[in-house]
Amino acid sequence: LSFYLSPSLPLTSSSSGSTQPAYMGNAQKKPHSRGDGGPHTDTSNSHHGPWRGKGGTSDKYKVPEESKEKVANGSSKRGSTASAQGNKGTTGGEKAKETVNLDAPCGALPPHLSRLKNEGNLLFKNGQFADALEKYSQAIQGYTDSGMESPEDLCLLYSNRAACYLKDGNSQDCIQDCTRALELQPFSLKPLLRRAMAYESLERYRKAYVDYKTVLQIDTSVQAAHDSVNRITRMLIEEDGAEWREKLPDIPLVPLSAQQHRREEPPSQQVLQARAEKASRDAEVRFTALKQEGNDFVKKGQYQEALGKYAECLKLKPKECAIYTNRALCYLKLQRFGEAKQDCDAALELEPDNKKAFFRRALANKGLQDYLACSSDLQEVLQLDPNVQEAEKELEEVTVLLRQSLASATQDKPRKTVAITEVRLCSVS
Repeated sequence: LSFYLSPSLPLTSSSSGSTQPAYMGNAQKKPHSRGDGGPHTDTSNSHHGPWRGKGGTSDKYKVPEESKEKVANGSSKRGSTASAQGNKGTTGGEKAKETVNLDAPCGALPPHLSRLKNEGNLLFKNGQFADALEKYSQAIQGYTDSGMESPEDLCLLYSNRAACYLKDGNSQDCIQDCTRALELQPFSLKPLLRRAMAYESLERYRKAYVDYKTVLQIDTSVQAAHDSVNRITRMLIEEDGAEWREKLPDIPLVPLSAQQHRREEPPSQQVLQARAEKASRDAEVRFTALKQEGNDFVKKGQYQEALGKYAECLKLKPKECAIYTNRALCYLKLQRFGEAKQDCDAALELEPDNKKAFFRRALANKGLQDYLACSSDLQEVLQLDPNVQEAEKELEEVTVLLRQSLASATQDKPRKTVAITEVRLCSVS
């Protein structure tokens, strides 16, 4: 389908030489016959009634005759069909056919309404806009009679029928249907764009400008909206002068939740790399500052405050060994020996030969009265560096404590009474 039922369409040149969207042409010309048959006849459906010219009459909106001939190239047969025909005038009489499933489901619509919508889509694609409009109208009426609640589906039906009105130059009814669609689904892109085109065809440029600008808030990639905004801006400046903006209606602010159609180019590899490098530099600067603040708190004896700074450091660099040993020192000063031991364990997983981690874990084990583990850690320290005098002193003290602990355990241990039974050997003769 054209842009009325699909997201994009190439541009074409108007008679004035300006580049305009191909799908705008029929919205800005006098009504033509319905499909490729005769003129539209009056029916009982007042919502699309007899056709009348409601489009703009300025020459700048006229479309070349060859463009009009390209609009309808489908079968003249009315009603449902199972194929879309194109290339009607191709050499050799060949006709390209595309199979269409008219019974395909459409949202929450029941089967008979889905078929009406599919038939309308097919007729629209074949250029039979009046017949397509009739199908959409029947679907809308069927929706209303069914009492169902599916605003999204009804919005699409109104939007599609608005596309038919726009193609036939019935801009006023197009505006009405687009407004109904937007009441059901605010900030829906296609109804906004079609209403803008209809306003522009009626030379209601201020309202058209507002709708185009709203479209660009939803999707900045709609080139037709950019072109129309530039064109209308020049017209309004000529008409109203430098104060043209003051005469515009308010442009609604589109919420982020409605900007679902926005299509942005993904960042290049260079941009991603630059962002990563900047994030790394920022993290390094913050880490250094937090570590220094923690160290300053330790020097002042404010160990609880230092713990907070070191914890933030670990969020930035969870594998920084020095932060674990520094935080272990704070835990030791606060006599939180179990947590000090855990931080030393973490440091030793990162650096198995870290002297500070062994020494501070020895002190944590001492606080936990695990003198054997303490002695083992101190011996590790001296093995790594025999000149650590603090480790020698601690080892001497812990050795005494370990002996006292073992002696105390021996004294406190109750003796078991063992019954001795005398066994006499009897000889047998």
